[in-house]
Order: sequence, then structure tokens, then C-alpha cells
Amino acid sequence: MRTTNINIKVELDENHVPEKILWNAEDGGITNEETKATMISVWDDKTMEALRIDLWTKDMPVDQMKMFLHQIMVSLSQTYETATGEEDVAAWLHETAETFAVKAAIKM
Repeated sequence: MRTTNINIKVELDENHVPEKILWNAEDGGITNEETKATMISVWDDKTMEALRIDLWTKDMPVDQMKMFLHQIMVSLSQTYETATGEEDVAAWLHETAETFAVKAAIKM
């Protein structure tokens, strides 16, 4: 069996607030790539709940955070359709993402 790693390194300030986030993905050719935000979800099948790590640096601009969240919402609709085949629910999720984009002043 083959294994691979994806690593995230978080540099914190004196108040434990992320100042810098670096990530590595062996198979993707990513080495110490800097990012301003990351959101990781894992499924705990024992407790039947999603466990999350949401991190962003203190200099992450609010307008970019809004765009990041919008793109995650669009991705969720695509993932939902791939996982379930339920096109109608996926379309509703995508519409919700677009409504969010308008309300968050990302799109008109």
C-alpha cells in the first residue's frame, strides 16, 4: 500500500492567532506554499458529525474571505451532486451560493 501526506504548518503570534499558514502536498508538487486561509472537514462516523478546522491569518482581507466562502459553497454543490447524483438538491445548493454572493456584495 502507498501513502502520501498533506501537511499544514501554522505560525502563531503571541496571542495564538495565525500569522502565516504554509502547506505541502507531496503528490501535488506543493512545497511550503503560503495561503491565507484553510478549512478542513473530516467525518467522524462514530459520532455522526463533521469535525472542522477553520483557520485564516490575521491579514486575510474580508473581501477575499467572502470569495473563499462563496467558492467553497459552489464546490459543496458540485461535491453533493457527485456523491449523491441528486441534481435538484445540488442546483439548490448552487443557487444558495449565488444568493450568498449577491448578499455578500461579491456579485451583483
